[in-house]
Amino acid sequence: MNARILIVEDEEPLQVLLSYNFEAEGFVTRSASNGDDVEVLVEEDRPDLIILDWMLPGLSGIELCRRLRARSETRDIPIIMLTARGEEQERIRGLATGADDYVVKPFSVPELIARARSILRRANPEIVAEVLRVGDLAMDLRTRRVTRGGRDINLSPTEFKLLEHLMRSPGRVYTREQLLNAVWGRDIYIDERTVDVHIGRLRGVINRGREPDPIRTVRGIGYAFNERFAG
Repeated sequence: MNARILIVEDEEPLQVLLSYNFEAEGFVTRSASNGDDVEVLVEEDRPDLIILDWMLPGLSGIELCRRLRARSETRDIPIIMLTARGEEQERIRGLATGADDYVVKPFSVPELIARARSILRRANPEIVAEVLRVGDLAMDLRTRRVTRGGRDINLSPTEFKLLEHLMRSPGRVYTREQLLNAVWGRDIYIDERTVDVHIGRLRGVINRGREPDPIRTVRGIGYAFNERFAG
């Protein structure tokens, strides 16, 4: 299961940057730029973590944090506050309101992602598991080692990322465009047939003999990792 992140940030370039980077790491993101919209979004689809800017149009981040912590349905959702306020008293105020962490702008996006993983690991370890296992196929995200039935499988960086993206959501069907955006990036133009080529290579490496193919082709749409795959 992919962790769901709600990014509440009114600076559009930063909002887009965060969404892109978190999705590239396998997270599912939703975004909001106005504080008044957040409570409705949380009710519609409860996130696993909220990244919340302090200064927002409508309700401020600090007031939103108070409201979320006051309700039994949302009080345990982890929150990371983003702010340009760096003074010690402001940090204390943000944490006292109920934020789990506090990041001062400008910040390192990889560090923010690492902090998010750390918080999610404490709140729900299964969401950010560092080893993905489906059937006899295992992917260690720390060592970037892939094995099937105990044998090592050597993948290129692109193949690894493609397999990881599919394994994180068994059963979910991805279009070729979605896979291109997730693996190669939104700003790079590549023909959709590139996905077919890499899927073919991936199958050739991970499948041996009569081993069942864990990757399912959905005709006219794209690909999915077979949720019934047992190895």
